[in-house]
Amino acid sequence: MTPTHLTSALVAVALLSCAASPAIHPFKSDGCTLFPDGTPGDRRRWCDCCFVHDLAYWRGGTEAERLQADEALRACVLKRTGDAWLAATLYEGVRLGGSAAFPVWYRWGYGWSYGRGYQPLTARERARSEERLREYLRANPGGYCARK
Repeated sequence: MTPTHLTSALVAVALLSCAASPAIHPFKSDGCTLFPDGTPGDRRRWCDCCFVHDLAYWRGGTEAERLQADEALRACVLKRTGDAWLAATLYEGVRLGGSAAFPVWYRWGYGWSYGRGYQPLTARERARSEERLREYLRANPGGYCARK
């Protein structure tokens, strides 16, 4: 193989590996999307629960990982508030509205371009998402809820 052909082959491999692993968008959170982050007296009461949930939804992954994230949200809100109805309401809301199939900003896997669905992350994608999260936390110490 000539040096020119070798260079062309390396460029092709590099382009294919970029295409195989799409870029994850920078992380962003709005707390409890379309729902209060807390009570009038404590506006951040369960905000951190939603922030952690946003991290999972942004990163995406499998249907089982989504269920785990939704159950963790419900458990966190219940622990923070002692209000089973509130925890169940948030849980049902995310189960009904957060599907990867919906072309909305709060869907499962919203860090990726629409259409990814419920794919497991590759090691490279997981590493890139962790890098993006570190970028966010450097720019936003304490996360979204600390700004409220």
